[in-house]
Amino acid sequence: MLNVEHIGIAVKQLESAEKLFSALFQVSPYKREVVDSEQVATSFFKINQTKIELLEATSPDSVIAGFLDKKGEGFHHIAFEVDDIVAEMARLQSEGFILLNKAPKKGADNKLVCFLHPKSTNGMLIELCQEIK
Repeated sequence: MLNVEHIGIAVKQLESAEKLFSALFQVSPYKREVVDSEQVATSFFKINQTKIELLEATSPDSVIAGFLDKKGEGFHHIAFEVDDIVAEMARLQSEGFILLNKAPKKGADNKLVCFLHPKSTNGMLIELCQEIK
């Protein structure tokens, strides 16, 4: 793993959350994107080397909608950048971590992603990210 790629925060309303975080960070989001496969709208902020991803459900059936119903707004996941996502997935699986997807999939911000099940990471959702070249 190379570094923390971003921190994901689940929000009920992306537009109002963008206003709040813009005031907090004193910057505007640099990107807004819908990821249909995950039924989520995202908004990214960058403060120096730190990226924050806001996540809003686009469907009541989405994982984010379920998360918000169960836990409310707040910390959702931490993402780590990797050089070779397939190799890192194999390594982590051999170490006993549970992968939520068998192969990398396209995520937001031009990344291939894979999530680790919170049952195998002390209750924290972890995302692996690799830049799509």
